[in-house]
Amino acid sequence: MSALARRLAVARGDEPADVVVRGGRVLSVFTREWLQVDVAVADGVVAGLGSYDGREVVDAAGRWVVPGFVDAHMHLESVKLMVDEFARLVLPLGTTAVVADPHEIANVLGVDGVHWLLDASAGLPLDVFFMAPSCVPASPFESPRRPLGPGDLESLMRRRRVLGLAEMMNFPGVVAGLPEELAKLRLEGAAHVDGHAPGLLGRELQAYAAAGISSDHEALTVEEGRERLRAGMWLLIREASMARNLRALLPLVQEYGPGRIAFCTDDRDPEDIADDGHVNGMVREAVAAGIAPEDALLMASFHPAQWHRLRRHGAIAPGCQADLLLLGDLERFVPELVLKRGRPVEEIPAAEAPEWVRQTVRIRPVRPEDLAVPWSGGQMRAIGLVPEQVVTESLVREPAVAGGRAVADASRDLAKIAVVERHLATGRIGLGFVAGSGLRAGALGSTVAHDAHNLVVVGMSDEDLAAAVARLAELGGGIVAVEDGRVLAECPLPIAGLLSDAPLDEVIAQSRACNEAAAGLGWSGATPFLTLAFLALSVIPHLKITDRGLVDVDRFELVPLAT
Repeated sequence: MSALARRLAVARGDEPADVVVRGGRVLSVFTREWLQVDVAVADGVVAGLGSYDGREVVDAAGRWVVPGFVDAHMHLESVKLMVDEFARLVLPLGTTAVVADPHEIANVLGVDGVHWLLDASAGLPLDVFFMAPSCVPASPFESPRRPLGPGDLESLMRRRRVLGLAEMMNFPGVVAGLPEELAKLRLEGAAHVDGHAPGLLGRELQAYAAAGISSDHEALTVEEGRERLRAGMWLLIREASMARNLRALLPLVQEYGPGRIAFCTDDRDPEDIADDGHVNGMVREAVAAGIAPEDALLMASFHPAQWHRLRRHGAIAPGCQADLLLLGDLERFVPELVLKRGRPVEEIPAAEAPEWVRQTVRIRPVRPEDLAVPWSGGQMRAIGLVPEQVVTESLVREPAVAGGRAVADASRDLAKIAVVERHLATGRIGLGFVAGSGLRAGALGSTVAHDAHNLVVVGMSDEDLAAAVARLAELGGGIVAVEDGRVLAECPLPIAGLLSDAPLDEVIAQSRACNEAAAGLGWSGATPFLTLAFLALSVIPHLKITDRGLVDVDRFELVPLAT
C-alpha cells in the first residue's frame, strides 16, 4: 500500500495509526479553537483528527497540543553553531522548522558555501529551509570574497529546500529602480521575496512593495509596521539578541489581529537562546504582554508557514507534517514533549565541515601604527550606538588628540573602530570612532561582521586593537576580548570565521566568557559582539563603517571622518 493510500485508510478508520496523540486539547489554527480530539499520525503525517486507534498512544491528557514553531527569518551563522548543534539547542524548545538566509556564509565562501550548508542540514530532524542570498555584497561599500551573480542565485533557487529570494537589503537601489537590483527580482524562482527596509515609509515604501517584495522584519515602530500591513506586506516581528522589536510592535496585533504577522529571531546568540528560549520565548513574552495565546501561537507556527508557502507546516490538520508540541501550560510555553513527524527526537546526526570551509582569515599583518588616525583639527563623525537596536546615530564629536592623532577617549565615551579586509589580504582598513559603548580599556574583535564579514575591532588603544586582529588571524576567525595585549576570553569560529566546530555547551560557555570580559572592560550596551557585527552593515541607517570607510546610509555614500 502506498503512503497516501495507507494515510487515507487510517483517516477512514480502516487501519490503525502509527501513533495516536490522545486526551489533549488540540489547537485548530484555522478557527482558533481548542479541540478535544485524537491526532492520528501515519508515516509522519497527520491522517485525521477525531477518535482513532493506533499502534502507539501518546497520553496528552491535561496538555495543550500545538503545531511546531517555525522561525520566519533567521541566520544560522549568527548562532555560532554548526547546524546539528543548533538543532540540539532549539528542537527541545519547540522550533521544528526555520527559514534561513545564508548570506553570511555566502559573503565568505561564495555560492559553494551555501550549497555546503544546504547539504550539511539535509539529514536533520529540524527542517531547515533557505532563501537565496540576494545581496552579496549588501552594498557597493562592502567587500565580500566575491559577489553572487544571477547564475549563482538561479542555481540555488533550483535546490529543493530553497524557497525564494532572501532579504533585499539594498532597498535604496530597489526604490531607485537600479537595473542590477530589478534584474534579481526577475530571476526564475524569485517570485517569493523577503524584504529588509529599515525606516522606509511613504512613497518609497510603496515603491519597494510595488517591486513585489512582500515582507519586512526591519520595522521598529508601530507606524512602520502599520504602513507595511496596509501595503499588503507581511510584518515579520523580530526579537533578536540586540534588535528587540516585539514589545514595540505588539500593539498592531491588538489593533488589527494577528493576520499577516509572523515571528522571527533574525540574529541570536546561543546563550540568549539557552537562557530565554527561541520562538517559544517570543510566544511567552507576547502572552505576558496581553496577546491571546491562540494569536501568539498562530504567529509562531501557522503564519510563518503561510508566508513561506510551506503548506504542510504550521498546523495540526489532515495532510500536514506531524510536528507537535505538548505544552503543560499557556504561560511558559516550554514543551513537555516535542514530536517530529510524530516521533520524539532521539538522535541528531553529526554534520561535517570539510577543510575547505576553514582558514578563511587572510590578512596582511596589522601593526598599531597602521591604525593611527592623523588629525590636524576640527570635528569628526562618530557612530552613535542606539540601545538594543541595529540602527545607529550619525554624531558629530570633538575628537581627543594626542601627538597629532585622533585617539580613543574613555572620558568622552569614544572608542576607535577598525574594519580590516580579511578575504583577499588587500591590507585595506576602514577607521572611525564609536560613541556609547562604555568601553574604558582593552579591545573587542570579531570576524562576524555583517554582511561582508571582514574583521572588525573596537577598543581604546591601537596596541590592543592590533593584538585582537592578530589573535583572530591565529584562530582562523572568532570573537575575542583583549586587554594590555593579553587575551581575556575567546570563542574560536574556524568554519568560515562564523561557526564553531565545538559542542553546544562549550560554545555557549565561550560566548558567555567573551560577553563577561567585554562587560569587565566597561561595555555597557546590548550584547557586545552582535552590536559590533552590525556596525559594519552598510544598509542599516544611519552611519556605519566598512573596510572602505564610513558610510552615510541615508545619503548612501562614503563620507570622510572629518566633518
